[in-house]
Amino acid sequence: MEKNSVKKTAIVVGGSSGIGYETCLRLSNRGWNVINISRTPCTIDKVENIQADVTEGTAVTDAIKEYADKPISALIYSAGFSMAAPIEYAKEEDYRYLFDVNFFGALRAMQAVIPQMKQKGGRIILVGSLGGDLPIMFDSFYSSSKAALEMLCRAAYSELKPYGIKVTGVLPGGTATGFSFKRKVYTTDENRAYAGSVNKAVAALANMEQSGMSPEAVAEIIYNVLVEENPPVIKSCGVKNAVYRAFTRIMPEKLTLKINERMYNQ
Repeated sequence: MEKNSVKKTAIVVGGSSGIGYETCLRLSNRGWNVINISRTPCTIDKVENIQADVTEGTAVTDAIKEYADKPISALIYSAGFSMAAPIEYAKEEDYRYLFDVNFFGALRAMQAVIPQMKQKGGRIILVGSLGGDLPIMFDSFYSSSKAALEMLCRAAYSELKPYGIKVTGVLPGGTATGFSFKRKVYTTDENRAYAGSVNKAVAALANMEQSGMSPEAVAEIIYNVLVEENPPVIKSCGVKNAVYRAFTRIMPEKLTLKINERMYNQ
């Protein structure tokens, strides 16, 4: 907790596991009141839980409105969904669900806290992904949603700065969580001619994630950004990921994509 500050309240959306869970743990251990919003509860004793599905209409908005009379100092949006499928055969119900979790849920949560934060300022952190800068092979909708989230961070930074609301997008690379094993992967029949390529890409992605940063390390970066006086608009997690992101932005586009394809065994 920052020095000389009263106990603050943070809302974490998606704090039941992975990066969100570790963020809840750090906040609660450092003196914050923590409210988790997710479908399944966060098991940390000091964390208050509200069960809500971010894809169900106004569920996340209604959950946040329960605390309209309590000053909210921070919102951390960490909910996420991933699906491996070829663009040609992806089902509308699946990619709309993905965008509801990864993008529109974040937007709704922001819209719910902004009116209150405009009174005294606050912090908003959206957990994006390096996959929003370079496409994850056969996980294009995840990459697209994270790219949209990153742009939302940039736009919100400028819009909300006059009200003392600081917005940051935190971009992890591969992170060793259970997220790798919850990914919706289309079957061989659903993938048709793409099946072999999808399977190779999914295996490569899981290997990158499970050999990547720990969720504890990512959560520590999120916390440090949260308490930083002048936080960045976009924060890559780890020196290696930051260098990689910068490098891909100066290389020719086709070369960047070729290297990216090889990472996914294409």
